[in-house]
Amino acid sequence: MHEMSLCESILGILKDQAVSQQFSKVDRVCLEVGPLSGVETEALRFGFDVVTRGSLADGARLDIIEPQVAAWCLPCEKTVSINERFDPCPECGSHQLQVTSGEELRIKELEVS
Repeated sequence: MHEMSLCESILGILKDQAVSQQFSKVDRVCLEVGPLSGVETEALRFGFDVVTRGSLADGARLDIIEPQVAAWCLPCEKTVSINERFDPCPECGSHQLQVTSGEELRIKELEVS
């Protein structure tokens, strides 16, 4: 369950930001977690609650945005939506796709006080 270590990294980022931006409490964290990131969102929610207990983010609301998977199709020369890595292009059937969205894991927004 690597989600616990991811949550510890997220808490580390929150602590660093609290020092640099001078806030003492995190009220809400919004994460963007792509379907191809290899992260189980329910495990991430559980890990976030456990890791933030007693910290500046204790009780913070965790919102998770899951963007669609997008890829650049070389033959079509445009961005298309796919469901999984190695899916064919829905328009031309080509497998010459470069994933452009869906692998991300990042802090998108913070609400602090």
